[in-house]
Amino acid sequence: MADSSARDRRLRGYWDRQAGSYDQKMAFAERRLFADTRQWLCGQAAGDALEVAVGTGLNLAHYPDDVRLTGVEWSASMLAVAQHRADGLGRAVDLQRGDARALRFSDGCFDTVVCTFSLCAIPDEQVALDEMARVLKPGGLLLLADHVASSAWPVRMLQGLADVATVPLAGEHYRRRPLRRVRAMGFAVERHERFKLGVIERFAARKPDPAAG
Repeated sequence: MADSSARDRRLRGYWDRQAGSYDQKMAFAERRLFADTRQWLCGQAAGDALEVAVGTGLNLAHYPDDVRLTGVEWSASMLAVAQHRADGLGRAVDLQRGDARALRFSDGCFDTVVCTFSLCAIPDEQVALDEMARVLKPGGLLLLADHVASSAWPVRMLQGLADVATVPLAGEHYRRRPLRRVRAMGFAVERHERFKLGVIERFAARKPDPAAG
C-alpha cells in the first residue's frame, strides 16, 4: 500500500502540473483525432450523471441542460480549472475531489456515468470500472471514450513503445481496451464506434437490470 500511495502522490503531482497547459496540449488531438466524440458521448447523458476524471471540464459544454451533473477529479489543480470553466458557462455542476477507484457515492445513485480520455491514465483500470458500475443504477448508461490499442499492428507497435515512456511518467497507457472489460462485466453495448486506425473508441453500454427480466 505504501508503494501505491507514493505512486498516487507522484501521479497527482504530475497532473497538477499539467493543469494550466492541458487544454492547449489537447487541442491537436481534439481537432485531428477525437472528432465530435465529446458531443456524441455527453449528448446521450440523462438524469443524474457522474463524470469520472472530469479533468479541466472539457465536456461541460456538451451535456444537455437538464442533466444534473456531478464531476469527480483527483487533481486539485485540474478541478480548479474545471470550476472556472463551469462558472464561465453558467453550468450548474457539483465538482468534487475524489478517486475513481473509491467513489464516495452510494450504490446505484446515478442514471449515467461518463468517462472520456481518462481511463487510460487511471491506475487499476478494472477497479475504476467496477466503481463506475457500482454507482450506476440498474439499467443505467455507461458512456466511455478513450484512445485504445489500434486495429493496425504497426500502430500497436508504436503504442507499445510509447507505453515504455508514458506509463512510468504519467501512468498513461496506450494499449488498453476497456470495451472488452465492460462486456465481460455483463453490460449490453448499445452504440459503438471506432476510428482513426482503431485508436479512438467510444461506446454506450447499458448496465444489466435484473428486475427488467
